[in-house]
Amino acid sequence: MTSDLPAAYCFFQNVEPRPPLDAVFDRDYLLYAIKGALRVTVAEDIWLLPPSFAAWIPADTPIFVDIDKPVTTCSVLTSPGFCATLPDTPTVFQMSPMTRLMIRHCKDWGADGPHPDEANGFFLALLNVCAGLVTRSIDVKRPTATDPALQAAIAFTECHLTDGITAGQVARAANLSERSLQRRFSENVGMSWSETLTRLRMIHAVQLLAEDDLSIIQIAGEVGFDSLSAFNRAFRKFAESTPSEFRKTLKE
Repeated sequence: MTSDLPAAYCFFQNVEPRPPLDAVFDRDYLLYAIKGALRVTVAEDIWLLPPSFAAWIPADTPIFVDIDKPVTTCSVLTSPGFCATLPDTPTVFQMSPMTRLMIRHCKDWGADGPHPDEANGFFLALLNVCAGLVTRSIDVKRPTATDPALQAAIAFTECHLTDGITAGQVARAANLSERSLQRRFSENVGMSWSETLTRLRMIHAVQLLAEDDLSIIQIAGEVGFDSLSAFNRAFRKFAESTPSEFRKTLKE
């Protein structure tokens, strides 16, 4: 990037599905999608970014972005250190209704177009508010493993969230005994397979709640729950709110 770029600017674009992007930016990057969902990988960490979440990517951090459905992004790029209150490590956090309105407000303040006099102050205010959200967001990090067999087990589990999937089925798909599967999940992933299944279901539920196309009971079925009450209990434990309350915060 050239030195005559503004200290901070917005990057708004519509992106069609495409091969995964492997990139490094020389600016700090607030990556946010106002429509659709992104999957972002940094080192061993994988996050889903539905429209209620953003990723903070410090400058010179290699990232891998997967877009398998149309997405509209509205992101902010700044000179390194422009906002000192955000962490110097990558993180994902839940955007508040106010920050979602703020980032939409500056969507036309691009790298090449004119900026109003208050632009830098506005960008800094937006990022400072985001910094406060980082410490109280729910965690949508996808469970990961270094063991190839467990990587296959997690991928197989994620592809069958709607089904009444069992540990035995996953073990067979990963060419492991069920006992070995359970032991290696605890050792390598840091949680049991059943906890991994629940976490994957909750992360997918967050995405579906943000998309607003399905009812709560339909979402419960989409993520593998036969009972709405069981889904509500699991989601409350995960997000400290019911699915209905969580969806309401996205609309306020």
